[in-house]
Order: sequence, then structure tokens, then C-alpha cells
Amino acid sequence: MTIELHLRSAVNPERRVELEAFLKDAIPFYESPGGIAVRLLWSRDEPGRFIEVIEYLDVETFERDQVRVEQDPEMKRYLERWRELLSEPVSVEVFEY
Repeated sequence: MTIELHLRSAVNPERRVELEAFLKDAIPFYESPGGIAVRLLWSRDEPGRFIEVIEYLDVETFERDQVRVEQDPEMKRYLERWRELLSEPVSVEVFEY
């Protein structure tokens, strides 16, 4: 079973390029364990609003990555930098298929 996270949030429109540059650096790290794919979707109707989609190959990959999110110091640093760019709290949705 594949797991997909949708992280919904926004940045001030003038920070869009900054978020894209950050993710260019962060995505290889996010995907480094294998079985993880990350992509960014921008709203056409609301400048600055986005969904970051994280797809996990299977439940085991998702669960291992949740441990990394909670315990890995480098992951924590990436997430802190990411949150500093946001203009509102993140909404997280988890899907499976």
C-alpha cells in the first residue's frame, strides 16, 4: 500500500523563489532513504499557496521516515528552515492507495 502526504500551506508570494531554492536543496535529503518522492504544487488561484506531496513506496517506508522526522537532527534542521519560510501553519493530510 502506498502512502501519500499532502502538506498544505503558504508563503508570502515574494518568498516563493526562496521556498523553491530551499526545496531544491532539501528534496535530495528527504528522498535519500529511498522509496520516497517529493514534489511541489503551486495554486494557480492563490499566489503563495502550495501543496508539498510526499509519496512513500509503502507503509514501512512511511513509518521509518516518521522516526527520522522525530529523531534525526539533520531532518529537524531542514524542517525548522522550512517552517521559517511559511506564512501560516501546515495542514497535513495522509492518504493511502
